[in-house]
Order: sequence, then C-alpha cells, then structure tokens
Amino acid sequence: MRKILQIILRQFTVAILKKYQPEIVGIAGSVGKTSAKEAIFSVLSLAHNCRRNIKSYNNEIGLPLTIIGVETAGRSLLGWLKVFGHASRLLISKDEKYPEILILEMGADKLGDIEYLVKMAPPKIGVLTAIAESHLQVFKDLKGVLKEKEMIVTDLPREGVAILNADDENVMSLKDKLRARVITFGFAENTDVKAGDISFSGLEQDFCETQYEWDCKTWGTSLKVSYAGSFVPVFLPHTFGKQNVYSALAAFAVGVAHKINLVDIAEGLKQYRAPKGRMNLIAGLKHTLIIDDTYNSSPVAVKAALAAMKSIILPEGRRKIVVLGDMLELGEKSSEAHREIGFKIAEESFDYLFAVGKESKATADAAVEAGMNANNADRVKYFEDSEKAGVSLQNHILPGDLILVKGSQGMRMENIVKEIMAEPEKAKELLVRQTGEWEKR
Repeated sequence: MRKILQIILRQFTVAILKKYQPEIVGIAGSVGKTSAKEAIFSVLSLAHNCRRNIKSYNNEIGLPLTIIGVETAGRSLLGWLKVFGHASRLLISKDEKYPEILILEMGADKLGDIEYLVKMAPPKIGVLTAIAESHLQVFKDLKGVLKEKEMIVTDLPREGVAILNADDENVMSLKDKLRARVITFGFAENTDVKAGDISFSGLEQDFCETQYEWDCKTWGTSLKVSYAGSFVPVFLPHTFGKQNVYSALAAFAVGVAHKINLVDIAEGLKQYRAPKGRMNLIAGLKHTLIIDDTYNSSPVAVKAALAAMKSIILPEGRRKIVVLGDMLELGEKSSEAHREIGFKIAEESFDYLFAVGKESKATADAAVEAGMNANNADRVKYFEDSEKAGVSLQNHILPGDLILVKGSQGMRMENIVKEIMAEPEKAKELLVRQTGEWEKR
C-alpha cells in the first residue's frame, strides 16, 4: 500500500513542479537541516511567496505532500482520495497563489533516499549543512553518510548554487567536483559568508519585577556576519549555540545567491525561530533558564551543545546542569560514544550531570571515572527513564541555574523540560512531540 501511495504521490509531484516551475532550495545533511530550513524561509519570505516542509515531511511521502500543500491522511482511504483530489485541481486549473520558492529539507533513513528526492524535486540551490555520525547502522561510517547526502549539491545544474559548510572537511571535499557556483559559510578564514563575535546576550525587557537576570531579558545569540568586505550585526532571539549560527549563515548564503542586501537578510533573521527542541531558551521554574535541545541527539550535536553551554559565563555561585538522554542508532559505536561524552562533561567542569537511559549509563560511569564525583558524590546522577529524572531535577534546581536538556527522540527528554519549565501550559507551543500521537506513546 505504501509503495503504491509513493508512486502516485511522485507522479503528482513531478507534474505539479513541471506546471508551476517553482525554484527549489534543497537542504540535506546529518544535523541542522530543519534549523537551516527555517532560517532560509525567514529570509526568502521577505520578498517571495515561499513554502517549506511542515513537521518532519522530508521523505518520499512527506516531500510530495509539502509540494502539493496538504497534510498526511494517515490510514484514511477517504483522506488520501481528498489529497489526490487537491493535487488534481492544482493540475487542472491554475493556482495563482502557488509558491514561487519551495524550501525543502530532504532526509535520509536508508540508502538512495536523497537521490530519490533530488530526482523527483531537483533543486536550483542545494545546501549541505554537515556530515556527522548519524544513522550509522545504515550508512556504516562517515564516508557512507557523505555518499548518501552529497547528491544535494553534486546533482545541481551548472546554473545552480551549492551552499557548503566551510568548517566541515567532508562537505568541503566535494567543492572541486561541483558544476554549480559555490558559496561557503562558516567560521574558517577564507569563508565567503563568515561569522564572528558570537556572544550569548540579552535584550532588556520594558518591564521586569524580579531580581533574577534570567527573567528580565530576551536571551539569544548576537554575532556579526561578513561577506565581500561588508559586515552586519545580527541577533537571533530565544536561541543559542553554533548550530543556530550555522543555520543563520546558510540563510545568509542563500540570500546572497538571491542578491538580497545584507541588512535585509539580518532583518529577516529577526523573525527566525529555531525549531522546537533545537537549542531553544525557555524560562524554567525557580528563576532558572533551560536550553531545550530535545529534538534529537548524536555525538556531534551533544558536543556542540556542551560547547555552547560552556561559553556562557555565569555569576559566581550559579550552576550549570547537564541532562543527557541516550544517543540512539549508533550501532556498535554506542558505548564508546557515550563514554566519550561522559569524559567530556567531567573535563569541562560542569556542575552536575543527570544521565538518562540504558546507553547513558556509560556516560555517567565515564564521568565518575574521570573524577567528577571526587569532591561531591552527588554530582553525577543516573536514571533509567525521563520521568524519574524530571522529578529529581525539579527538586534539585536552584534560582539562577542554567540547565541543558538533550537526548534522542526515543528518550522523550521533552518530558523533563515540561517538568521544570516555568509555564508548562505553553508546552504545546514551545516543546517538541506534544501532539496526541506522541502523547500516547
């Protein structure tokens, strides 16, 4: 049934794209795809009618649904007939409101996924965010991951534009193989679109009744972006970390490809909101601040989140608490990867570690082995599930604490954030996986 559905959706998709001829911006990579998609949308939608994937519609079913402009019908035959009817109407008559630009995140869970999506919806601009150790059970190693993702740029036409992460050597290994124009982004010296002067900063609110700093400012990321000798200041509200800076830089590069003024690009990024669960800053109980990075996890992403947290300077006496769930789908490298993270946390002198899940026992053990509990036997805590961890964390936190929460989807670490956020009634607005389907799991 799924295969038949896939064939029908592909036929509709190809026909719709042929009729409407929208420009396609395709985004692939191991991490940062969704954040880049949202940042690019915030820039291009200033002057164009744009559409991007909703939810996680980035596969052989979701991508066609995005292009058609409908949501999935699930198991409903009648619902799918309505989807086909909507697609048919797009072909029979002209929809004057059909998007000029489609910003499409393209995901890969198995071999050949990116090739399938690129052939179905060929990008004019291809963005390759990063290559990391994800889905190693399928792709085996980084070379396998690169081979799968690279078609987002290697298949571009000569008149296309390839947007490459200059700080990723695997991504940059493709540069000389490409027919398309290349624009690089990152922090490296000879990068086209380059970031500098990154800081964690807060904009003062108009009115504040509390003595606690976390409550009195809109926190986010300040930086400067340079291109072709020009500089522009940028502020990304409610989010922090290099991951979101990379997304903003990718959006700058796409804006440059569209010949948009740098000041206008920066203005568009004021509307950028990091996707739920991607380094979002959320007010916590007891005047704390939560870095919510619960959407998913991998070794590279955890290290990036830890680096971001380390860079934030707190007043003396304030604490940094790291709450980590399992990094799933790492195959035979899982134990080694989790231990490496435990050593890293101890090395960086974070105040407390809450490790959650079967695989994260290795993280906790490594942190203890590295001496994190040497002066205080309470600094490393281990829990089998997120529910127990959330209750313990709520009792543990103190005013002024900074709390990072991260883990793979299957660990449901967003439940911990919900347990300690100041306004749990905003969970559906701020947190990932708050739909009925997920809540039943």
